[in-house]
Amino acid sequence: MFKRDVKQIEELILRNLRAQGLETPLLQKRVVDAWPVVAGQTVARYTQDVVIRNQTLYVRLSSPALRAELSMRSQQLVQTLNDYVQSQVIANIRFC
Repeated sequence: MFKRDVKQIEELILRNLRAQGLETPLLQKRVVDAWPVVAGQTVARYTQDVVIRNQTLYVRLSSPALRAELSMRSQQLVQTLNDYVQSQVIANIRFC
């Protein structure tokens, strides 16, 4: 008899994504999609654009007052977004 090497499907998919270089873009997409959930619907209404470049999340807001308030909570938001996707995807948030 031979022993079979049984693996979880999740592990196989993640290994394949890593091998093709698609894991990071997928995680970045999850962070961008998580912004309205983590920040809340009120903040999402004032959000015009969300992009990630070089581990920095750039959020364009239409309200200067909201921009100032969120800037003070930026590290908390970074931690919450990374926890939401269960990976260290972003290191900083810039509001513009």
